[in-house]
Amino acid sequence: MVSVPSPTHGTRSVTAVEQPPLPVKLVIAGGFGVGKTTAVGAISEIRPLTTEAAITEVAAGVDDLSHTPAKTTTTVAMDFGCLTIDPTLKLYLFGTPGQDRFGFMWDDVVEGALGGLVIVDTRRLDDCYAAVDYFEHKGIPFAVAVNAFDGAIHHDLDEVRWALDVSDHVPLLVFDARDTGSVRDALLVVLEVALSRAESTAAD
Repeated sequence: MVSVPSPTHGTRSVTAVEQPPLPVKLVIAGGFGVGKTTAVGAISEIRPLTTEAAITEVAAGVDDLSHTPAKTTTTVAMDFGCLTIDPTLKLYLFGTPGQDRFGFMWDDVVEGALGGLVIVDTRRLDDCYAAVDYFEHKGIPFAVAVNAFDGAIHHDLDEVRWALDVSDHVPLLVFDARDTGSVRDALLVVLEVALSRAESTAAD
């Protein structure tokens, strides 16, 4: 509440107009069944929009279900959710489809994104190469989050960094896609990297 002078009644009080939070788009990417939809669902403050379709016998013959035998659906377009960080900042989260055959949609999903989170299953590191290559090729800042399935990872972080051939400036962390706090912390790492890149670019 602020006071301003009035020509006829002395001073009067008016309420300052609140600015809407700054919208920031982040992308959550990775291979098939690594936890992208789970992560969006765990953190979104709204009911997430998902484009899940049942895995058919034909798809099961294409997608590797050996490490996710209970998985019955797959994302065929994108996942969407949002998270208000504080009154000044709101994240809009877009999850990409994991299969190579839906790769043609990536450019549309990623357009306008400030940064990305690549989720990794250490049992299937090769499944996330495409996501890492995509962000590097597009020059989009990103972090790599190793999803601790059943509370464990099968390779330490130095081995993961070497296998993915990502530089030291790319943050690499362990998280649980089912846990709200863990997903939030991973997204904040992405946000920090993305804002740092934006500030550096602006300074140049």
